[in-house]
Amino acid sequence: MARTFTFGGHNFEVAGDAALYWPEQKMLVVSDLHLEKASAYAAGGQMLPPYDSLATLEQVAALVDQFVPEIVISLGDNFHDTDGERRLQGRASALLKRLVTSVRWIWVTGNHDPDVQGHWGGEAVETLKCGNVIFRHEALGAEEGPEISGHFHPKFRQAVRGRHVSRRCFVRSARKLVMPAFGTLTGGLDVQDPALIAAFGCTDVDRVEVLVPTRDGIALFTVPASHALAK
Repeated sequence: MARTFTFGGHNFEVAGDAALYWPEQKMLVVSDLHLEKASAYAAGGQMLPPYDSLATLEQVAALVDQFVPEIVISLGDNFHDTDGERRLQGRASALLKRLVTSVRWIWVTGNHDPDVQGHWGGEAVETLKCGNVIFRHEALGAEEGPEISGHFHPKFRQAVRGRHVSRRCFVRSARKLVMPAFGTLTGGLDVQDPALIAAFGCTDVDRVEVLVPTRDGIALFTVPASHALAK
């Protein structure tokens, strides 16, 4: 089964289970890394294993080695909070420095890290346009062109053989594509949640498509927008 699909007139390939590769632009796209989430929680008294940043970056590095992109775009909430960029240290910071010097690395600012500066390298922007495709952290309802964003951490949940299965997924309409969260400690929002469906613009879309990466391809489902918004 193919792991490719079309959006905005271009072919994209699902990379791993939460990233995109755009062959035409030699571009790898990830979203919502939420680096240093564990240390942010620890500062608030909730102890989590402090290995999330390294684990997340190792997964990014594996995809960089596999696809050999010229550009990597990280679509916002790169760090879990505004100070996370400077808290990163040790093997995680060394790996990030190696990554950002091996490719053109672009940080898109997010609501968790609006002041990201590219402390470890790379360049920071609010939005980026490549060809006819707009990249930003959170979907903008008024955006008319093809737009790729993150923010909502979409997950597809389904009952299978008496148990509930939850998988990261991409959500697509003709104009918008929302990516799953890439970070190790990120949660998820159900694809039928009204907040996620509303981001697609309820006035011009009656359904959205859910793309769930599988081992060999992509499983495609549809979600009626009107049903979700009525919840």
